[in-house]
Amino acid sequence: MSEVRELRLVVTAADYDQALRFYRDTLGLPERAAYSSPDGRVTILEAGIATLEIADPGHAAYVDEVEVGHRVAGHIRVAFQVPDARAATERLANGGATVLAPPTRTPWNSLNSRLEGPAGLQLTLFTELGELSADVTDPPLA
Repeated sequence: MSEVRELRLVVTAADYDQALRFYRDTLGLPERAAYSSPDGRVTILEAGIATLEIADPGHAAYVDEVEVGHRVAGHIRVAFQVPDARAATERLANGGATVLAPPTRTPWNSLNSRLEGPAGLQLTLFTELGELSADVTDPPLA
């Protein structure tokens, strides 16, 4: 039985307000708590179920190849499961993220996009496709 009760990814953002607006307001992560200290602020955002995915360099390169076409991720990449990867990618792009790769169907049957978000985080947005459907052959977002 695991002693771990919660996974918290802590990100230091030079532009705190921009990062907070993007991840809370644009991506839609609900605010759980916010605190301030004499020297700064922190906001804790809910992100659903947390998992820690450990990949060796070969698999990380394979995922980059599938999602983007070449190696782009650094040591950490944050992945968010969303109901509609196409709509979420467009919303985040309009909210200031840079789209590195549009939503693409993966060999593991999900629709994944890759973005660069505030605070230097590389993001994967993914939608599990379940049964194959006709809409996965639609052209990717431009």
